[in-house]
Amino acid sequence: MGTTLQFKIERDELNDKLGGGFPNGSLIVIEGGSGGGKSTICQRLTFGMIENETSVTFISTQMTTKGFINQMYALDYPIAQHLLGGTLLYIPVIPLMKSAKSRIDFIERLMSAEELFEKDVIIIDTISSLIKYSANTEKSLDLISFFKKLNGMGKVIILTIESDQLNEDLASMFRSSCDIYMTLKAKPLGAEVKRTIIVNKFTGAKGPVGQMIGFRIEPKVGLVVEIAAVG
Repeated sequence: MGTTLQFKIERDELNDKLGGGFPNGSLIVIEGGSGGGKSTICQRLTFGMIENETSVTFISTQMTTKGFINQMYALDYPIAQHLLGGTLLYIPVIPLMKSAKSRIDFIERLMSAEELFEKDVIIIDTISSLIKYSANTEKSLDLISFFKKLNGMGKVIILTIESDQLNEDLASMFRSSCDIYMTLKAKPLGAEVKRTIIVNKFTGAKGPVGQMIGFRIEPKVGLVVEIAAVG
């Protein structure tokens, strides 16, 4: 059995609920609608990984660098020393998304940017926002093949997908090709929002994996795994 990449922190049980960590060389897809919690889950995973001495590149369509740092500190995920020390590399791609040419050839540009893939873990939040203008079957297969080559080198790749940004055929390609596939559900419940991680597929788990994991997001606390989570 290969080694496992842990993202354990003291204040929640997410690492334990997800099999005790991700197997090295995994391709992970997290799918959900807008506001479903994809970015927060990625931020939580990032903090847990860098706290466990795993280097991370975080490529984001959601926030500027300043916005990301402010959000992490709002969730009490202090990252300054990791950014300064090089354990964490944050790449905002909001400027690229404003250029029509960049949107059209983004897949090719992504695969040629070798420096983005030097860390142990590469998170792209959201991959669907970046490739929706240029993705077709052939290009998507090339991209997945590229990610799989990185997996073969022991890299963990985490991709988030927004449900309505890719056609069903392309979305299915990512779902079927990944080693771990999770969907996020958010349901209003009174004055709160009930959020759930649904684990559809988890290959190579070290320990038990919860099939449904309830969570909430609290300022100055971060992600809280619900006591009543099923799994």
